[in-house]
Order: sequence, then structure tokens, then C-alpha cells
Amino acid sequence: MKSDDILLELRKFVAPEYIFGVDARLLAGSYCKKLGAERVFVATDAGIRKTPWLGELEQSLQEEEIDYIVFDDISQNPRDFQVMAGARVYKEKQCNLILAIGGGSVMDCAKGIGIVATNNKRINLFEGIDKILNPSPPIICIPTTGGTSADVSQFAIINYFEQKYKMAIISKALVPDVALIDPFVLQSMDNYLTACTGMDALSHAFEAFVSNANSPFTDLYALEAIKLVHENLMINIEEPNNIQARGKTMLGSLYAGLAFSNASLGCVHSLAHSLGGYLDLPHGECNAILLPHVVDFNFNSAPDRYRKIAGMVGIETLNLSNNQVKSHLTQYLISFRNALGIKDTLKDKSVTPDIIPALSKKAIMDPCNATNPKPPVSKDLEVIYKEAL
Repeated sequence: MKSDDILLELRKFVAPEYIFGVDARLLAGSYCKKLGAERVFVATDAGIRKTPWLGELEQSLQEEEIDYIVFDDISQNPRDFQVMAGARVYKEKQCNLILAIGGGSVMDCAKGIGIVATNNKRINLFEGIDKILNPSPPIICIPTTGGTSADVSQFAIINYFEQKYKMAIISKALVPDVALIDPFVLQSMDNYLTACTGMDALSHAFEAFVSNANSPFTDLYALEAIKLVHENLMINIEEPNNIQARGKTMLGSLYAGLAFSNASLGCVHSLAHSLGGYLDLPHGECNAILLPHVVDFNFNSAPDRYRKIAGMVGIETLNLSNNQVKSHLTQYLISFRNALGIKDTLKDKSVTPDIIPALSKKAIMDPCNATNPKPPVSKDLEVIYKEAL
């Protein structure tokens, strides 16, 4: 194969209709009407109730004379029982459309509610890839954080609470119908949430680019996402009301979401899902802690791709060996997250050596491992956890 040849094997690319820009959120009522809403199930959380965004959304629905109910019993790392409770409310109130406004937890829970409402089974029965037989109701998502990309992805991550792990549910049926992506709402995030969700987006882009399911389509989005987050996330911290920087970070999150939704992820996410389910830790924070250690583990299985990533974050690679590039890239990630204010290790998050075998046992079952450039075994994941302590 010549260096400029393109890969011609079959590839698919899934994405919702999305509207990006300031005041996109105000189109909620109009899009609900276009999709035939009679009674809207509004999924959100207690944090969004404290912002102006929910009130604006309700006004938008009222202006279109659309009935609605609000369900806000959704926590960080949404639980399986919250999904089941939401589905009961959805059916009892005879809703026919779901409108999610919030971060990744809200949007994932909303997706789960839609699955259960139309398939009439417990949410844990859909764990894995393509287990959803009946399509969900129409779903519109308004993301309020700049990192999770649940508004454009075919993933939903739900905490199976009794079993203490996160289920990954992956299906084209989970791609929302419409995403209203408005960078203006990012101004309500505090600095630490900004940092954690931004590192989530960066992790999505890193993993999508080195995924063994990458394609020319996903590569375009992943590399541009890395560039946008690298150049703008710190400005979000230093200048919280800089709408241009917020917009570029939100665009990076969107691009990363389109990349990972189609190329899938890797060990950063399998490890983080296990941590989040076992200890109820914030997902983006887990990714930020784990990412440099997974890059170290993976590097020699995808050196050319990691060299391209290094170039996107300003590392001059021309005269460096692979080991030198790996060292520079992992150090960049540690320095970047520290500068953002994410300084804890896993030890600081109550991870102890005695629980690592249990964490690894759950992490190795995660479907994200299938597209990691270096196929892991459980012992590999234990080593990564130990290195991140």
C-alpha cells in the first residue's frame, strides 16, 4: 500500500441531527413540536434546577403549548433503579418524547429510560452491543457540560448499583434524534467540573484515534478535538465567561463524541467505568488520572498514531525516538491535568491495593477493551491501576 492510499473497507458513521451555537437551547420547544410531542418527559437533575436553563426550556415548551412533566431524580453515575423509576413515570404520564437537559449522567439516564419504556425489560438486560430490539421514543438532548458527548453518541453508561459496576450499553438505537449544543450554558460550570469534563473529551479523542476501529472519518474528528481541547480548556478555567473559548471546547467535545461513537474507546474507559461503579467517582476525573498510564501501556502498539497526537499538542517529534515521544506525551498529560487543578491520584480517591483485583475483574469485562490498540488481560489492568495510585 502506498503512503497516500486510503482504506476502502466498509465503514459506517452514525450521528444525530445537531444544532450548534449560542441559543441552540432555545429551540427545544420548536423541535419537540416538529417531532410530534404531545407530552414531553423532561429529564434533568437537581443541579440544573438551580440554573436558568430549566426555566427557559419550560417556557419554550409552554410557548408551543406542549404539555410536559419534569423528572429530576438522577444522580452522578446514574443508577439502574433511577432508570426504572423514570420509565415508570414516563409510561404512567403517557409521554411520547424525552427531552434531556444536563450532563452525561442525565443524558445517559434519559437514554436508559427510553429503552425500558419501549422494551419493557430491566435495563441490565441491554448491557453490551446491539441488544435493543424496539426503538426508543424520540430523544432530544441539550448538553450542559463540555465533555461527555452523550448527546451525539450511541453509548449509555448506567451504574448497576447492587453489583457496583457500570454497564456499557451500545446501540445505534441510542443515538439521540436531535442535539441542541449551546456553548452559552457552559458558563454555569465551576472550574473543576470544566476541567473534568474537558479531560473526558480529550480522553474520548485520544482513544478514538488509536482505536483499532478507527477510520478516515473518525480520525478527522479525533485530531481536531485534541487540538481544540488542548488550546482552549485552560482558557475556560482562567476566563470562565470567554464564550469563544467555551464554544471551541464545546466544539471539541462534539468532535470527540462523533469520533468515539463510531470508533469506540479503550482501556481508559473500561478502567474508569469500573472505578465509577465501585466507588461512585466522577467519570471525567477518573479519565484524567488514568489517561497517561494507559498511553504508556498502549504506546508501542500504535506509535505512529500517538506521534500524531503528540504533534497536535505541540510536542516536536521529528528527532525523537518512540520512547522519548511516549515520555513527553505522558508528561504532557500529567502536567496538563495538574494545571487544570486535577492533582489527585487514585490513592487520594480511596483506591487501595486490596480492591484492585476486584476493580480489574469488572474492568476486563467492559466492551471498550475490544477496541483498545493493545488487547489487555486482567493483570494488565491491575498494573495500570497500581501505577495510578
